[in-house]
Amino acid sequence: MTPGLAAVLVGEDEASKVYVAGKEKAAAEAGMASFVHRLPASTSQEELLALIDELNRDDRVHGILVQMPLPKGLDEVVAQDAVDPRKDVDGLHPENAGLLSLGRPRFVPCTPLGVKVLLERSGTKVEGAKVVVVGRSNLVGRPVSILLSHKADGANATVTLCHTGTTNLEEHTREADIVVVAAGKPAAVTGAMIKPGATVIDVGINRVEGKLVGDVDFESASEIAGAITPVPGGVGPMTIAMLLSNTVRAAQELSR
Repeated sequence: MTPGLAAVLVGEDEASKVYVAGKEKAAAEAGMASFVHRLPASTSQEELLALIDELNRDDRVHGILVQMPLPKGLDEVVAQDAVDPRKDVDGLHPENAGLLSLGRPRFVPCTPLGVKVLLERSGTKVEGAKVVVVGRSNLVGRPVSILLSHKADGANATVTLCHTGTTNLEEHTREADIVVVAAGKPAAVTGAMIKPGATVIDVGINRVEGKLVGDVDFESASEIAGAITPVPGGVGPMTIAMLLSNTVRAAQELSR
């Protein structure tokens, strides 16, 4: 059996095109089957849901990725909810989000899972550490805060989730052993906001004056942090690796 990953790309968003191409290339290099469906921005909600339903019933497809953002007029929540939760390798279906919150994850969203594996592989001590997550999105911030606080899988950190309603953000980040930044804003965290020796995971990706930068001011933060991920080349490759890992797991589960 060859694990199969289907990606659905609607519209002409340049960043989405790059992401999907990277995932297609990685799947091919791993020996997996890749099915990329490129739809025009004029695609209706009904047409999108019909394709998702077709992929749900396709035995060659074990993982389904609906690339976000969708063009205006298409409901992202409806699209995510339409994916068979057993093929939801993005981990965004309510059933999978619920299992994660209960500590019984089926599929963890790829970027949060990539952050956890990156911390493990780098030898960073997570258990008992003070972790501050900046950003509460359903795609990164909220699930990574849940994942790193789980006891069963060995993370077992004390996690604080900060967001736009947080006052004195730097009071929290300066106390953290690990800072995960997914704020969606360049230079949201600077070196002055980090405890010396802390581990900094930068999930953000922004284009500033034609250059890709993260949500952390790398120049100042790298002088203070004990370890820090670059942008690009840090969390991004981990996200793709976890997508493939989730797809293999889905193939194994669906074949039982």
